[in-house]
Amino acid sequence: MTIDASPRGGSAADLFPAHMYGRPEVRELPPAPLDTRRLIGPGIVAAGVGLSSGEFILYPYIASQVGLVFVWAALVGVVTQFFLNMEIERYTLATGETVLTGFSRFWRHWGLVFAVLTYFANLWPGWATSSATLLSYIVGGEPRWIAIGMLVAIGLILTLAPVVYVMLERLQMVKVAAVGLLILIAAVFVITAEDWAALPQIATGATIPVDLGFALLLGALAFAGAGGGQNLCQSNWIRDKGFGMGSYVPRITSPITGAPEAMPSTGYVFEPTPGNMERWRRWWRFANWEQALTFVLITFVTITFTSLLAYSTVFGEEGLANSVAFVQREGQVLGERVGPWFGALFWFIGAFSLFGAATGIVDYTSRLAADVLRTSYLRNSNESRLYFGLVWGLVAVGILVLLGGLTQPLVLLVISACTGGLMMFLYSGLLIRLNRRLLVPAIRPGGFRVATLVWAFLLFGILSVLTIGQQLPKLWGAG
Repeated sequence: MTIDASPRGGSAADLFPAHMYGRPEVRELPPAPLDTRRLIGPGIVAAGVGLSSGEFILYPYIASQVGLVFVWAALVGVVTQFFLNMEIERYTLATGETVLTGFSRFWRHWGLVFAVLTYFANLWPGWATSSATLLSYIVGGEPRWIAIGMLVAIGLILTLAPVVYVMLERLQMVKVAAVGLLILIAAVFVITAEDWAALPQIATGATIPVDLGFALLLGALAFAGAGGGQNLCQSNWIRDKGFGMGSYVPRITSPITGAPEAMPSTGYVFEPTPGNMERWRRWWRFANWEQALTFVLITFVTITFTSLLAYSTVFGEEGLANSVAFVQREGQVLGERVGPWFGALFWFIGAFSLFGAATGIVDYTSRLAADVLRTSYLRNSNESRLYFGLVWGLVAVGILVLLGGLTQPLVLLVISACTGGLMMFLYSGLLIRLNRRLLVPAIRPGGFRVATLVWAFLLFGILSVLTIGQQLPKLWGAG
C-alpha cells in the first residue's frame, strides 16, 4: 500500500524537477540500526567545528563587559540553528542528496553561489592564525610561521585520512573532550561559589546590552555554534555517516590511503509505504535527538562555561580587547590564580580548539565545492580527487595571505562578515521551498517547522542588512 505519494497520486520521484539531474532512483529506506549509538557523530562534528572564536572570544568578551545577561542569546541562536540543521538533514535523510544539489534542481547555479560565498567567508585563515597566536603564548615563536605549519598539517590530515569524515569526527570528539576537561578543572580551581551564584543572571537579568553595538550582539545571537556554510555541510556529514538514504551514496576517501568508492550520484527516494514510513519515523526521531544532545547541548554548555570563566576572572577590567588578546589576558589571570600550568593549559586547549575549527572549515569549504562541481559541472570527475585539490588550494591561499604579511586583510575580513548572514538568509528561504515542494506530503515539514524557518529567514535577513550596512564603508575605505 502506498500513502499519498504526491498530489496526483504518482511516484515520490515525480515531484522532482528532472530537466537538470533527472529523476531520482526509487529504493527502500534502509532501517535505522537497533543500536543507534554508532551513528552519533554529525552533531558532535557540527559542535566541534563551530566551537571557535565566538565561544572563546566573543561571548566571554561580552561577559567580561556586562556579566552573564546576554548568554540567553546563545541559546536562542543555537536553537534557531537546530531547526535549520534539521531541515537540511530532512532533505538528505529522504533523498541522499545534499541540499545544494536540491537547490540546484530549481536553478543550476544555486550550489555554485553558496560554494563561492563560503569561499569568500573562509579565504582568510583567521582560525589557524588565532590558534597559532595562542600556541605562541606557550612555546614562543612567530605566529605567522606557526600558522603556516598548521595549514600544511591540516592539508596532510585531510589528505591522508582513509575516510575523511571518520578522521574529522574523531578529531572533533577529542576537541570536545578537551574542552570538557577544561570545564572540570576550572570548576574545581577557579570558579567560586559566588561566581556560580551569578548563573541565574542568564534568565533573571536577561537584557540586550546595546552599548556594545547592536550588530555585534545580533551577530553573536545568530552565529552561536555554527553559521554560514557550516550548516549546509550537515547534509554531507550525515550522508558520509550513512543516515537514511545517504547510506546509498559513496563517501569521500583519500586517493592515497583510502579504498576507492563508487562514483557519487544524485539522490534516491522512497515511496511512503507503511514499512518505509515506520523506518522514516525512527530515523527522524534519532536525527533530532542526536542533533539536540550533541550540537545544541555541547555548544550552549561551552558558551555558558567560557562566559562564566571570563566573568569570574576579568569582569570589570578596563581595556580588554575583543580579539585573541582577550584570551591572552584571561590566561594570565588564570595563571596568577591557580598556577602557570593552568594558564598554559587554557591557552593550549584554546589553540587546539581553534585548530580543530580550522580543520573543519577547510573540510566543509572544500566538501561543499567538490559536491557542487561534481554534481553540476564536472560529472565525469572523481569527487574525492576534486575535494583534495580544493583542500590544498585553500591551504595554498592561506599560506600566500600569511607570507604576504596580510595579518588582517581588511577586504577579506569585510567580505567574510557580509557573506555569512547573507548565505543563511538565502538558504533559510530556499529550504522552505525545497522541503515543501520536493518531498512527499507525509514527510514534509509541518506548520511549526516552517514557522522556525520563517523566523530564521527574517533573523538572518535583518542581520545581513545590518552587517552589510556597517561593513561596506570599511570596504570602500580599504579600496
